[in-house]
Amino acid sequence: MLILSLLILVLAAACVLAVRGVRADASAEAESPAIPEALFAPESLEGVLCAQLMDGEITRRQYVRSMAGIAARDEERHPLTVPGYDD
Repeated sequence: MLILSLLILVLAAACVLAVRGVRADASAEAESPAIPEALFAPESLEGVLCAQLMDGEITRRQYVRSMAGIAARDEERHPLTVPGYDD
């Protein structure tokens, strides 16, 4: 009878420790890891303009004008050609 009581006590202690470990793991996962701001930094001129527009640093009109300038510059540097279409 003593052995059975000790076995039940050991199993109960193991269950309590297991539940505490699971709860600790769950709370550790719930905390969001620190994400560096550089990960979200814009990598292109279009991204910089979009960030400026969203932050209110430039107006919508300035954004559209700047994007039009980028499109014109891109068309000049890298003209779009359609394969199989001859002028």
